[in-house]
Amino acid sequence: MAVKTVQTVINGQTYTLTLNSSTGKYEATITAPSKSSYNQSGHYYPVKVTATDEAGNSTSKDATDSTLGSSLRLTVKEKVAPVIAIVSPTAGSFSTNSKPTITWKVTDADSGVNPATIGITLDSGTKVTGDAITKTAITGGYQCTYTPATALSDGSHTIKLDASDYDGNAAATNSTTFKVDTVPPTLTLSSPADKLITNKSACTVKGTTNDVTSSPVKVTIKLNSGTAESVTVGRDGSFTKDLTLANGANTITVVATDSAGKSTTVTRTVTLDTGAPVIKSVTLTPNPVDCGKTFVISVEVTD
Repeated sequence: MAVKTVQTVINGQTYTLTLNSSTGKYEATITAPSKSSYNQSGHYYPVKVTATDEAGNSTSKDATDSTLGSSLRLTVKEKVAPVIAIVSPTAGSFSTNSKPTITWKVTDADSGVNPATIGITLDSGTKVTGDAITKTAITGGYQCTYTPATALSDGSHTIKLDASDYDGNAAATNSTTFKVDTVPPTLTLSSPADKLITNKSACTVKGTTNDVTSSPVKVTIKLNSGTAESVTVGRDGSFTKDLTLANGANTITVVATDSAGKSTTVTRTVTLDTGAPVIKSVTLTPNPVDCGKTFVISVEVTD
């Protein structure tokens, strides 16, 4: 009897094959499934072929067949690479922690992220993979965290992140640069001197500040319980501000804060005394006094 039809079923779709008179084989051009076969059982799409003759007799073969089974397993690979998104630290940010926790996400919408390929490289060091990176499953992939085993030096550091999916597509390397700053800024006041006593209400605060890692530094100056006011810091780190003292003890608080949020505070106490002393009484004893003899002068003064 002659063959009447040859059909195949792939991913739930049935296709009819056409005899190629040149080759004597039944053929069809089929569009592969839109999703990778990695997540299918056995990592392949099972293919079933059924041939039916004119008398209605049919024979079927599928992926479980001992002879042809291996030929009836369709492997489909995606071509879209995973996506890496850095959560923290962000580009240009500062960390006051020398062992900052680095957080990022790796996602893939098809075959899935291969966790064994997730890696992080700090500066020019060796890429870190495996259990040193904590991987928490999220929709479509993993949220990853890594804390450096060795403290990072103050200054700039670069993170490079890598990952691939189960079909071997490598994500575009994602990188970012941030700074570690564990040292507060320097702050030196040249005036006024601490515990200064003056009769002038005008007082000029002068000083310099600097931070090697995270300049520019912001400076605020507060007089007594007033509002802390920002002052302009020159390119050389110098600053100055004129204050008007209140009569009596005055507290001047100067705070320098770097871009990482670390601060240094210097406090000065200045006393304004504008009242002249009062001579309340004078006593000469004895008075009168003999020529060439001594006498005692006693003066009572208040201030």
